[in-house]
Amino acid sequence: MARGCILLLPLAIVAFNLAKADVPAIFIFGDSTVDVGTNNNLEKCSARADMLYNGIDYPFSKPTGRFSNGQNTADFIARYLGDFIGSPPPFLSLLKCMSTFRSNILHGVNFASGGSGILHDTGKKRFVSLSLSLSLYLPLDLFFARFLPYYQACTRQKKVVPLGQQIRQFANVSANIKAVLGLTEADRLISNSIFIISAGSNDIFDNPPTSISPPVLITELQSAYAIHLENLHKLGAKKFGIISVPPIGCCPFVRANYSATGDCVDDLNAIARAFYDSTDALLRQFSSDFKEVKYSLGNTYLMTMNLIDNPVASGFKNVKTACCGNGTFNGQSPCRVGANLCSNRNDYLFWDMFHPTQAASELAALTLVYAEGPEFVKPMNFSQLAGADV
Repeated sequence: MARGCILLLPLAIVAFNLAKADVPAIFIFGDSTVDVGTNNNLEKCSARADMLYNGIDYPFSKPTGRFSNGQNTADFIARYLGDFIGSPPPFLSLLKCMSTFRSNILHGVNFASGGSGILHDTGKKRFVSLSLSLSLYLPLDLFFARFLPYYQACTRQKKVVPLGQQIRQFANVSANIKAVLGLTEADRLISNSIFIISAGSNDIFDNPPTSISPPVLITELQSAYAIHLENLHKLGAKKFGIISVPPIGCCPFVRANYSATGDCVDDLNAIARAFYDSTDALLRQFSSDFKEVKYSLGNTYLMTMNLIDNPVASGFKNVKTACCGNGTFNGQSPCRVGANLCSNRNDYLFWDMFHPTQAASELAALTLVYAEGPEFVKPMNFSQLAGADV
């Protein structure tokens, strides 16, 4: 199962300057929050969303591999940043037709893989799900200590594409772009393209406090993240749109399985906050070391908490329960045929145990692309990033 939780901001405080930016291409990396079908092309991968009720509000009610009732945040960001219908297609799907591969990569590629993370081994351990008719409400540390080792020992490795491998896939794309356009034009296209990364939630889920202390985990994540950013920069990337970790302690899965009261679990949220702060410091250092680098960092933790604390401002009526699932908060089993399915999906913040509804994803994208001021995205929004000189 992929985990990503969500991000967004009340509509009333988003500044809507809806002019399209002139972006030649968009390259998207990360996890299930921006996966548009990568995992459909992976054998033995259990982190998939290619079955109903996923996609029920997509054209023709088609389950595309997005962990959503329709489109996801990657689709809407692409739409608002330029002349794109939605997210670029998955890299692995483009490989199936080599005769058109080179022509199809010139406007961007999506490499994101549900269940993956910044660390190479993230996604190889399936996070425990209490869907086995258990009703356990234990302190988070006690739960991990008692049950997680058993589930990890009984879990088969699931195949996902970690961030480092996604970047190696982009190296293949970059080489092909240069073969088509020549070095000068290819460098111009890549340097003016937007590189969006949404990752980190799965790394936190797969490395609970009982297995590694949060400060050590954050240090390891940022060390790995720095290498990934530098490798993308070596391949020509100069504009980075970074989506941080939201309050994963507030997802329906966590509320249902880790909290006796149904409240958010702050042990997990504290790690998400620390991840944002460390990513902020990393990006400031990265842009100082490489003066031509420009970036935007979305504070998805604050965005989401603002909405959870004030849902009426954005028109959401339910910010705790998943639209699709079973059990407490519909957070104890995946969204699939036979699960509880809400009819008023635009009223819900969460689509399933971890992911946003299409309505929430659109609001998230509007925030990242157009919000003014540093509170939710800094030092510039994604639209300003697109227009920045490099």
